[in-house]
Amino acid sequence: MLGALLQWFINAWVRFTGRKVSYDQYPWLRGPVLEGNTLADDYYQQYAVAEGLEVITSHGGGLLEDFKGAIDADAPDLEKLLPAVVDFYEHTSRYKLEVWSQWYGPIAFFARNLVRFLSRRMNQLNIPLYPLETSRGMSNGVIWLREPDGRLRFTCWLRKSILSGRVVYAGFYSACTVGDKRMVKVVFPLPDGNVTVLLHVQVQPDGSVKLLSHGKGLGDAGYYRLRHLNPAQARIKYIPLKESIHVFVDEFGVSRTDHEFWFLRIKFLHLHYKMMRDEAARS
Repeated sequence: MLGALLQWFINAWVRFTGRKVSYDQYPWLRGPVLEGNTLADDYYQQYAVAEGLEVITSHGGGLLEDFKGAIDADAPDLEKLLPAVVDFYEHTSRYKLEVWSQWYGPIAFFARNLVRFLSRRMNQLNIPLYPLETSRGMSNGVIWLREPDGRLRFTCWLRKSILSGRVVYAGFYSACTVGDKRMVKVVFPLPDGNVTVLLHVQVQPDGSVKLLSHGKGLGDAGYYRLRHLNPAQARIKYIPLKESIHVFVDEFGVSRTDHEFWFLRIKFLHLHYKMMRDEAARS
């Protein structure tokens, strides 16, 4: 009951206080929405049928076909970009994932209760509440949704906790251009809407990358909560939730990611990933 009440309140808040926008004016806001209260295991197939897309289960492909294409052409240090970082994004399904979580401060109390009562009801965004929840690792499924002409519309990245079987993230990934900025776009379907995150990719001097949602408003990198109204319009709220995803290679040659979250400039969650190619994991 509490989960249902939270879901109703958030949807009503976005519907009545959000900015009304047109998909034609902001085409990068178009993305899958969830009809019903729970994300079904075959949601990708349902979406593909409704949109006339071909479903391809990738056994070696990645989130983006061309990772460099998601980075501004004039980005500093682009020539230093590590091949291992490119390989992870272009061949994501070849990797085994291990993840640890750490929550911080007073905001963590509210965020964890949203996960406990709302995320589990939706079967989406089940961020680990405790480190041992992901002690067995995380599954890593990549599905391509292609247009009839072969163009890739979305890459679906499904990650589940192997121990609990809960969906941690079910996201639709693509590269897009907003204004003069190239971005990585991630859409998480939610009841009657979605969360759309725009991430700006910055190459670091050591060749690692940071994907940042640090913007200031509509059209910037950031976290958008969307309430779908009709095929032409939506209501959106730009939420002051910031993310930093630092993908790097450690001193032993292992690919890792530090994924940090802030709300109102207060850090409340840190996820750390270890990514190993399957061949290395077996050996």
